[in-house]
Amino acid sequence: MVKVWWEKWKNIGWVQHKGLQLSGSLLLLAFLLFGLTYTNVQTKTYDIERFERAKETILSPITIEDKQKTNEKKSQAFQSVEDIYSVDESVTTKQLNYVNDLFKAIETIQDKEGNTSTDDQSLSQDQQLTKVLPEEITSNLDASVFDQLIAASVEQRQLVRELLMKEIKEVMNAGIKEEEVPEARQLVQEQLNLSSFGTDLKEAVYDIAAFATVENNFLDLSKTSQAKNQAANEVEPVMIRQGQVLVSQGERISSDIYQRLELVGLLDNKNNIFPYIGLSLLIVLSMGMMAYELTLLSRRGTLQPGTLLTVLLISAMSFLFMKIGSIFQSSWHDVYFAVPLAASSLLLKILIRERIAIVLSVVYAVFGTIFFNQQIPGTLNLEAGLFLLFSQISAVMLLSDVQDRLQILKTGFGVTVVNIVLVVLLVLLSYEPTTLSSFALLLLFGGIAAFLSSVLTYGLLPFFEAGLGMLTDTRLLILANPNHPLLRKILTETPGTYHHSVMVGNLSEAACEAIGANGLLARVGSYYHDLGKTYKPQYFIENQMGIKNPHDMIEPEQSAEIIIEHPYLGAETLRKHKMPQEIIDIAEQHHGTTLLKYFYYKAKEQKKHVSEHQFRYPGPKPQSKEAAIVCICDSVEAAVRSLEQPTPHEIEELVQSIIRDRLLDGQLHASPLTLKDLEKVQVAICETLNGIFHSRIQYPQNKQTVKEAT
Repeated sequence: MVKVWWEKWKNIGWVQHKGLQLSGSLLLLAFLLFGLTYTNVQTKTYDIERFERAKETILSPITIEDKQKTNEKKSQAFQSVEDIYSVDESVTTKQLNYVNDLFKAIETIQDKEGNTSTDDQSLSQDQQLTKVLPEEITSNLDASVFDQLIAASVEQRQLVRELLMKEIKEVMNAGIKEEEVPEARQLVQEQLNLSSFGTDLKEAVYDIAAFATVENNFLDLSKTSQAKNQAANEVEPVMIRQGQVLVSQGERISSDIYQRLELVGLLDNKNNIFPYIGLSLLIVLSMGMMAYELTLLSRRGTLQPGTLLTVLLISAMSFLFMKIGSIFQSSWHDVYFAVPLAASSLLLKILIRERIAIVLSVVYAVFGTIFFNQQIPGTLNLEAGLFLLFSQISAVMLLSDVQDRLQILKTGFGVTVVNIVLVVLLVLLSYEPTTLSSFALLLLFGGIAAFLSSVLTYGLLPFFEAGLGMLTDTRLLILANPNHPLLRKILTETPGTYHHSVMVGNLSEAACEAIGANGLLARVGSYYHDLGKTYKPQYFIENQMGIKNPHDMIEPEQSAEIIIEHPYLGAETLRKHKMPQEIIDIAEQHHGTTLLKYFYYKAKEQKKHVSEHQFRYPGPKPQSKEAAIVCICDSVEAAVRSLEQPTPHEIEELVQSIIRDRLLDGQLHASPLTLKDLEKVQVAICETLNGIFHSRIQYPQNKQTVKEAT
């Protein structure tokens, strides 16, 4: 049914143009791909109000900073830093100097006036102290303090001095804030060991300690500000991560949650078009890669309508596989391990060629990162992409013999091993805790993907071969079977033509393999290229065994007409038997528009005015490398057969002259063959012919030998 539809479709005028076929097919695939993936990049919006309950779990589509929360955390960090105080050592030094000055002044006055003194002398010393000491001391200490120190012995003053200096310095070095001054004074008094002193002297010492112990730990505004700013700057921004749960189903939407939903754009009814633009650019880039590869096939002459449709269908199948798999991702996050995408790569390699299978494997894997992103816009599931890419590439590499169908099953086993290894390494790289049952399920997914890939490849090949007329090596081998009805027809009705076709097949296959063309196609096409000779076999020299040449009894024009029609009769017969188009093309094009020189010159001998056009094949000229090589080898085989004992030199000259004749006659202009290809073709044909016509040992022909041979 598909083949009938395609045959009608491709016969439409504009569809027959390869450029339009290619553009139309890729445009159709691009629209399909956009339709399947746009939901994976679409930013969904919600119509919700504060304090209502969420009807579904909502995830963040983007990664964005919550600046309001960040500022709140910075403010908290700023306020949490305590004021920084710095000890002013100059205050400590000044107070200690006051104490030291007090005792030095007393010692100085007493040294001048002697150790014993009357009341008048004491009053005089007190007055002298008042004049000598700084105002800070005299204004803060009572005169009785001076009297007690003057009255004390030298040893007592020395002890008091040392104790005061030691304790005051120790306490003030620790730093004293304004509110800590009373506590610090009390501490100094407690630390002073004055048990051996009188009460009045103790009180005097306590007064000096209280005077000297003052505030020396002051607020450092600069350091405080710097510390607060540093604490605020070290606060990590509050980020809403892509894929983060903003609100769970059934949870009440608070003002804080509502603000977050608004921040990530889920409450904005204006859809962001940038993801769609990005997706469109990716699709255009991918279609461009596919167009380039298909153009290369067109230049090689192998881009048939069926080939284009095959690429279209396999690509659509791949994208649908991934889309269907993504539907189940809500239940099984790693369901992409079970997607049989390797089947697409295997089919492309078998049906078309390995290069396009690898290129499209990359394209499919890239879109796998989008299909399996759990419909979180802006995310790419790189793990899925890596798995799908390596699974496909391994399938292409492991399928070594495309002619053996059992090789597909062997490849499936190899892909199973690769998939299991991929699952293990991706699980190990993820650093996510995995239970034994979950791990076993992932391994099962990998095995299922490989098994389904083999089954799908094996099952879909007949559809592409029969439904779309795709020519695979396996189908060619079936067509090469001598028991095929058409080959049996050639063998039984035209045995000479059959032998000629086999020889042409051997030469064509060797020549094609020398330039990288499809040697199997050339060989099988050679088997069928002279099928038209079965309609009037006696008019072709290789079948005229024991009969008179019928061309001797008819006009050259009639002979030319009979000979010329055989490519087209053969092509028509092949069409009736639903043979591949490539085989039909070889049969129809193997003579191109060459001239039947023998009958043309024979006619010119009989008549003065002879139309050359009447003695030329109507064409078309060979369009592919394989058809062009069959055209050359067909003439070479017939020419070499006419030689009795050809030498390598004769063979080389003959092959060279035939290739030159075909080239000068323009028969190879429509084919992709280059001059370098023709050089390789010539060498391959000569080597094959030399192997066929090599020198043989001349055995003695005596009776004994004959007797033994019998």
